[in-house]
Amino acid sequence: MRTTRLTALLGLAAVATLGLTACNSGSPAPGGTAGGSEGTDESSVWFETASDVSLEGSPTFDRITERGGVIVGVKEDQPGLGFLDVTTNERTGFDIDIARWIAASLGYGEEDITFQPIASANREQAIVNGDIDYYVGTYSITDKRKEQIDFAGPYFITGQGLLVASDSDIASEADLGPDTNVCSATGSTPIQNIKANFPGVPTTEFDVYSACVEALLNGQVDAVTTDQAILIGYAALYPDELKVVGEPFSEERYGVGLEKGDTVLLEHINEMFTDGGDIWQAIFDKNLGASGITVEQPAVDAAS
Repeated sequence: MRTTRLTALLGLAAVATLGLTACNSGSPAPGGTAGGSEGTDESSVWFETASDVSLEGSPTFDRITERGGVIVGVKEDQPGLGFLDVTTNERTGFDIDIARWIAASLGYGEEDITFQPIASANREQAIVNGDIDYYVGTYSITDKRKEQIDFAGPYFITGQGLLVASDSDIASEADLGPDTNVCSATGSTPIQNIKANFPGVPTTEFDVYSACVEALLNGQVDAVTTDQAILIGYAALYPDELKVVGEPFSEERYGVGLEKGDTVLLEHINEMFTDGGDIWQAIFDKNLGASGITVEQPAVDAAS
């Protein structure tokens, strides 16, 4: 399989400002191609909705079958990854298309998917409660989370970085101190990392990253921290006001959050990732490829 390398993201931020906002389109069109994507064409590899799917022993799939549709937890404020255009009501992004691919592998097309925005702090509880069938939204695999839920994947690997004002003197995490207020999403891995590894740094938390970005633009905080892939999306929206700085200071492995113990569904998704490298690459190229980033798909975790 493959391993993702995203360190080059920081040096390519200027290029990514075009790629992250311009190459997204909506859901795949009938016939298995991406509808209107600038990163793909009618001959591109894409996924199709499966038929006669059976996952005996998966309680999640049983609920989906009884309901006749899939409920997916997502983010909707992360350009290039999981984003909702409130004007057109169109969802775009790498994570959104991964969620669609999973649904299609289970036999459900776009019309059968309900996208449910879930804040970072509420993801595990939403899965445990059965409010959603699975979660795809920059969801880092951690041992603590695995106490409550399971993860398929990883399907993407990135690292934690910093977003600051264009005229900021902050060049890396080494410049963080008692006079630098850092913002991130409540319950997210990045805010936990800051509290654990930079105990003297004041922090601000909101339910969504977009609120942190707004606070940064207004001068209420000095930096926003989360995964580089997310930060470059925001820098793309405000190229004159914001910049991504430094090198990644963590490794974040994105997984698909699932009900704990649903090994059948977990193995189904992992097999889909393992066998679907061309589709994975097409999804990446559609949403993030124009940035020029060198990326390889990571191998899924071996079954324990």
